Formats: sequence, structure tokens, C-alpha cells
Amino acid sequence: MRCPFCRVDNDRVIDSRAGEDGASIRRRRECLDCRRRFTTYERVERQFLSVMKKDGEREPFDRDKIKRGLAKACWKRPITEEDIDSIISTLETELYGAYETEVPSGVLGTRLMELLKAVDQIAYVRFASVYREFKDVRDFVDELEPILAEARQLGTPGSPTQPAGFAEDADRQ
Repeated sequence: MRCPFCRVDNDRVIDSRAGEDGASIRRRRECLDCRRRFTTYERVERQFLSVMKKDGEREPFDRDKIKRGLAKACWKRPITEEDIDSIISTLETELYGAYETEVPSGVLGTRLMELLKAVDQIAYVRFASVYREFKDVRDFVDELEPILAEARQLGTPGSPTQPAGFAEDADRQ
């Protein structure tokens, strides 16, 4: 491993730990030349997985692209980068377990929405609005109705799933 500071290929591993997702190894290294420390991560090299888009086009599965999309949906929400990484790791594990070479984009997007909904419903609606290409406010309402109906059944006014007064205002209209 080349040192990112002095570019010399002479280091030692100081510490190794399983990554938070359990699918990677975090290694703390020290360059024996410049004595600076850096961290590396090892992941299992997986087979190439492609995503088949709605129009039939195929593109490589891109963890970073998914992370950027989730980060936009989670902007200014109480969701950490670790939460986002955990969602992506869960998705990756499921996809590589269920598909050998190709996964339909619909499966990928739907599963991402399910995982995001369990973490933060606002981020979920933001993601859904882009993924499902909402055209107007009615599309938002249609997406929110099942969430509000579930909250009404649970009788949890004021909870994150049903802000106090929101459902009552919606019922009056």
C-alpha cells in the first residue's frame, strides 16, 4: 500500500478491525518512511453487477451514485453518514445475494425507499419524489396517505409519522 502522503510503498499495519457493516476491514497503517498514519478499508471484490434501467439501458452498479442520491434526500435531516452507509451496505448485500449479473432499477429503487422509510420518513418522501418523478402536489399526497393512515391506526398524533393537527387539517379539506 502506497502512503498517501509521501507515495512510498513501505508501511505497517497498526490495527485491524471489522468495519461497521461487517463486510469490510478497517486497517490503521503507519508509513515507515514519513511516519504518518492513514486508514484503509478492504472489501470483498464482488462480481460485476449491472443495473437495467427502465429504457433497457444497462449501467454498472455504482455505490457512490446511490450514496449521492441518498445524501440529497437526507440533507438537513438527523441522518448520519454511517446511517447512509449502512443502508447502502444492506442493499448491496441483498442485491449480490439475489442477483448474479443484472438487477432491474425498479427493484433497486423500491428497496432503497423501503430502507430509507425505516430510517426517516421525510428523507423517504424526498427520495420517492425524485425516484417516482412526482409531477405535482397530488403525487406527494398520494405517497403520504398510506403513512398517515398507518399513523391514525396506531393513534399516534404528534409522532414523526403524524404531526399534531396535520391529519385533522387534511381531513377537513
